[in-house]
Amino acid sequence: MQMMPFSFRSIEELELGAKWQAVFEERWPHYREWFLREGEAARPSYATSARMLRAHMPELMPIYDQVVELAGGSDLAARMLSLYKPPPYLAACSQGVWSGDEGPVLVRNYDYAPSRMEGVIWSTRMTERRVIGMSDCLWGLLDGMNDAGLGVSLTFGGRRVLGDGFGIPIVVRYLLEVCDDVTSAREVLSRLPFALAHNLTVIDRGGSMLTAYLSPDREPIFRAFPAATNHQGIVEWPEQARATRTIERERWILQLLDDPDTTCASFEDAFLRAPLFSTSYDSGFGTLYTASYRPVEGVVNYRWPTFSWRLGFGAFEEAEHAEVLAEGSVA
Repeated sequence: MQMMPFSFRSIEELELGAKWQAVFEERWPHYREWFLREGEAARPSYATSARMLRAHMPELMPIYDQVVELAGGSDLAARMLSLYKPPPYLAACSQGVWSGDEGPVLVRNYDYAPSRMEGVIWSTRMTERRVIGMSDCLWGLLDGMNDAGLGVSLTFGGRRVLGDGFGIPIVVRYLLEVCDDVTSAREVLSRLPFALAHNLTVIDRGGSMLTAYLSPDREPIFRAFPAATNHQGIVEWPEQARATRTIERERWILQLLDDPDTTCASFEDAFLRAPLFSTSYDSGFGTLYTASYRPVEGVVNYRWPTFSWRLGFGAFEEAEHAEVLAEGSVA
């Protein structure tokens, strides 16, 4: 059995500065290699990247200018940080919404290759809102919530189509910076271009819930559906669906939600066991963490089979957690 140690960190920097710069310097060699893996000519110019970000997410421009400056102002870093037409990246992931007692709660598993995971949980106030979330692409997010009571999480959408749009981590960041509820998030998602097919599940403290099927080549599909894995209603990439067991995982989430004996606690616990919890780390889609977002309380629990880490807007402590990922083990 292969054992892989991995560390997660929580960092608070309400206005990005030296802490973010240190993470950038640590992770930049990895992101530079990723950004250039298809050759520099395959990536958009700085002028195009900045123009598209300004056109579609103008509220992020002051933050973008700030992170580019903190990153040293290089052309290559500025292009990568725009997250416009990035190289494709595939993950698995499962997520579901508990709407009963104690709800709404958004629970998700992030399934990806450990070598490409940042492992940084940020607490920030980049604009007017406090945001807590799991970092990706240095200032984007894999999932998170804001102090207005909005929670968002992503999964890969199970389609191979590529397009002229933005990488999903910057979309998650944008929603949490500018939206207060599911209605405003839907309005934003209706007008953005996307680089790859992804599913976003969105909840708000009022109890509204939405799963958005996003793709580069068609209009978003919005459903009041409490589960998302790695297909968009139907399977369009059978090989990927079989490898990740996307249908099985979605059905399991729905069965849990339909079972009258399921509680909020048992629903969350189920994400720490098969079939939702995956140990396929060598294949690039083992479960790296479980997150349970509670926007009414303003808290999130990051969980592993033997450890739980509670963070929130009222109590956010900078700390580190070392987790050992075991290929092929049974959670």
